[in-house]
Amino acid sequence: MAPAAARVSELRRAGNEQFRSGQYCQAAALYSQALGLLEAAGERNAEEASVLYSNRAACYLKDGNCSLCVKDCSAALDLVPFGIKPLLRRAAAYEALERYQLAYVDYKTVLQVDCTVQAAHDGVNRMTKALLEKDGLDWRQKLPPIPSVPVSAQRRWDFPSAGSQAAAPRHKATEAGSLEKQVPTAAMTERAKTLKQEGNELVKKGNHKKAIEKYSESLKLSNQECATYTNRALCYLSLKQYKEAIQDCTEALELDAKNIKAFYRRAQAFKELKAERDPSPHYTLP
Repeated sequence: MAPAAARVSELRRAGNEQFRSGQYCQAAALYSQALGLLEAAGERNAEEASVLYSNRAACYLKDGNCSLCVKDCSAALDLVPFGIKPLLRRAAAYEALERYQLAYVDYKTVLQVDCTVQAAHDGVNRMTKALLEKDGLDWRQKLPPIPSVPVSAQRRWDFPSAGSQAAAPRHKATEAGSLEKQVPTAAMTERAKTLKQEGNELVKKGNHKKAIEKYSESLKLSNQECATYTNRALCYLSLKQYKEAIQDCTEALELDAKNIKAFYRRAQAFKELKAERDPSPHYTLP
């Protein structure tokens, strides 16, 4: 390791220790020193610089300096796009600044990268409620564009063998902002209801894999139906496809923020995943 790189790593570790001790101002100063050293040495380590910006942003967030937090998170994301921690920290800062639309976009982007991040699900629910109160029923039309996360930046997982092929295409179709809702015609709506009912009958017979196919066809025609998402989530739970169940429950909650089935089934899915996540990942350091 080059002398400059070694010193930068040393400063970052020292900053991390100060942060964990609650000395956020001192930690920020150490991260700033490391960034200055990187720049002076002409080092082109984008990943290291991104981590330093993100860590300093965490200090600013803890100290309530949300504007500087946003600035540092943006710098980190410019260097390494779609990082979960800087996205969550920026979302939290936007939320504190009451810039709910931008917070919503960042939380949704996190879920494209990894749909199991509980903090992002909770953030989406909070922002949905806040924007509904602020802008009314057409709040989605006022959102800035939600970035499309490339496959290379997504946290991939191994699909279970049972029913996995039926589930995979649906995520590809909805990754770039899942609630871009189309306006169905009357005929499309009627056909969607029929397909949903066919799915319900298949569930009663225990054929969850085929039911998923029916619900998926229904949602292609009309994706405003909350029950179709929660019903498909139930099928995913039965097939042990927990991440897909989480995604569907989140879709349902964006349509109906108080939907009990969606909350319950998503909680079931998280429990089965046994995901030991930090409840506040925007405050944890690498």
